[in-house]
Amino acid sequence: MSNAAAHDDHHAHYGVPGYDPVAWKMGMWLFLFTELLLFGAVFIAYAVYLETYTWHFTVGSAQLSIPIGTFNTLVLLTSSLTMALSIAALQRGKKELSIKLLDMTVACAGLFCVVKAFEWGAKFEHGIYPGSEHLLAMARGEQMFFGLYFTMTGIHALHVIIGAALILWVRARIKSGAVSTERITFLDNIGLYWHLVDLIWIFLFPLIYLVA
Repeated sequence: MSNAAAHDDHHAHYGVPGYDPVAWKMGMWLFLFTELLLFGAVFIAYAVYLETYTWHFTVGSAQLSIPIGTFNTLVLLTSSLTMALSIAALQRGKKELSIKLLDMTVACAGLFCVVKAFEWGAKFEHGIYPGSEHLLAMARGEQMFFGLYFTMTGIHALHVIIGAALILWVRARIKSGAVSTERITFLDNIGLYWHLVDLIWIFLFPLIYLVA
């Protein structure tokens, strides 16, 4: 079989020209691996400084609100559920239900960011923010804790915002019919990204809020 014939047969197999779910899925897994490398490096840095400044990290963590952190954890777990249900709904051809579930996922992402903004705002009101005189007057270990706190939660919040934007994008494509039961890999890949964002928070929450 010639290359051209094989190419046409590939398109005929998936029913959509240019649609290769295997390649797209592989590309997404490679991208997620780079994300794991990014957060893995940050986690390693945190572990090193935690070992060095255990007492000061405990003092810093005690200044965070466990109920707020727990609430945001439940919000993200709920968003993972609605994302998974959205994918399942589209697989069964229930387009409108899939869209509604994506709306709920975005709402959870927005709620998470609002809560995080209030949490950061409370720290700012107490003079605890990068470069502040109050923070610089703290012990070296506490400075490292809050530096990592803002860095880790900030990077994660950025990923939440990017994830929400991607969900809105795929929602529009589902609405237009560009993403459907026969061409669901777009939604699958964004679902994988969103689950990774949630999984990272599952590790961040105990590391930052539950330092014993």
